[in-house]
Amino acid sequence: MKTVILYTDGACSGNPGPGGWAAILRYGEHTREFSGGEAETTNNRMELMGVIAGLEALRERCRVELYCDSQYVVNALNNGWLRDWKRRGWKRRDGELKNPELWQRLDGLLSGHIVSAHWVKGHADDEYNNRCDALAVAERDKFVRPETADG
Repeated sequence: MKTVILYTDGACSGNPGPGGWAAILRYGEHTREFSGGEAETTNNRMELMGVIAGLEALRERCRVELYCDSQYVVNALNNGWLRDWKRRGWKRRDGELKNPELWQRLDGLLSGHIVSAHWVKGHADDEYNNRCDALAVAERDKFVRPETADG
């Protein structure tokens, strides 16, 4: 079974607001970058979309070392939150789960791989996390309207 490295990030200007996501897949000497965005979204949605896009790009079952600066995503995977939300019918213990359709999509993708999630400090010295951030910000900026100057 191949072991791939997946870096992901999301960016949002306002919450909600314009946002972008990015994923970088690495296997041996090969690197693939993916990115996208939405005009009106949230930071958590963009963080999730980065992970989803990276996993969707895999063509076979893999071991995945996921590196993400979203504690929300990493904790959901590592601390059993996702499993508990699913068991409760996609609800949190205290009520509504935000973005259940994305968590369900991610859950389906996780079942096809062996994923180990690692938290990395954002905007620090991790080359691939910084590259993901730059890609996500560039996608977000495609949706930011330029300020209009008074005449």
